[in-house]
Amino acid sequence: MNILITGCAGFIGFSLCKYFSKFEDYNVIGLDNLNSYYDKKLKIDRLKIISKSIKFINADICDRKKIGQVIKSNKITACFHLAAQAGVRYSITNPDEFFNANLEGFYNVINQCRLNKVKYFFFASSSSVYGDSKKYPQKETDRTDNPISFYAATKKANESVSFSFSKIYNMNITCLRFFTVYGPLGRPDMAFFNFANSIKKNKKIYLFNNGNNFRDYTYIDDVIFSIKSIFDKKIKSKLNNFEIINICSSNPIKTTKVINIFEKIMKKKAKIEKVENALGDVKKTFGSNNRIKKYTKNKFTDVRTGITKYVKWFNEYYK
Repeated sequence: MNILITGCAGFIGFSLCKYFSKFEDYNVIGLDNLNSYYDKKLKIDRLKIISKSIKFINADICDRKKIGQVIKSNKITACFHLAAQAGVRYSITNPDEFFNANLEGFYNVINQCRLNKVKYFFFASSSSVYGDSKKYPQKETDRTDNPISFYAATKKANESVSFSFSKIYNMNITCLRFFTVYGPLGRPDMAFFNFANSIKKNKKIYLFNNGNNFRDYTYIDDVIFSIKSIFDKKIKSKLNNFEIINICSSNPIKTTKVINIFEKIMKKKAKIEKVENALGDVKKTFGSNNRIKKYTKNKFTDVRTGITKYVKWFNEYYK
């Protein structure tokens, strides 16, 4: 089976390419434009790890013609669309980037999958679509009509577009709502990099919402194993449907506690300054993972174990 993974130099995309390439049943085609939203070196280093086991195509999802050619010429059966412009705060200052990648780019990929009769379409959504909800745990059936960042709004739009495509064109579509994914080779614009880097270099960590935020952290290996488990069962079921699935540990941790774990592992105190909440940031994410448990019995990695692995990689990579 030929599978296309967009955003293959990104954190989740790279990890999924690496995992799928272990199986002889799959030919992995990875696509990425290697943009400069964050340090390209990390993206290139990820690609070096998987370069011999996948076919890499340097292309932009906003190039509609190119995307169509890639899907058609490689006879794609399944597409995992993970390419997107990330960053809640970045979306406030650079909305054009999100319109281009997350709206126009998303349409190009899903529509070319439709035109080329791709059997399975998976795409990355986000816990941010739940907004600042007061109902926990957040379930896939909850209303998501109040995104508080443009990033979240684009992800909500992706969900609406894909639902309509599923119903109109009878496409088999799975929406993956990721909850704060972390781990080795993770993005340097995420909180864990900030915590580790600031502690190491004696820099201040600015805690939004005075440190009272909670996040449902999900370790990368659990995310990838969950996606593969869902995919395997979707193939066996042979049903065309639309489904939203939370990918989360369902274990929200207060930010101050997370920093305390970093301090103990790194054996060094953090310099902390508490500030008001940032525009677009939700105060708490806490997803229900009952639906994902129907697909996998995998136990989610506890935060301390995950952070220990992350710090080990961080210290080796950023010597």
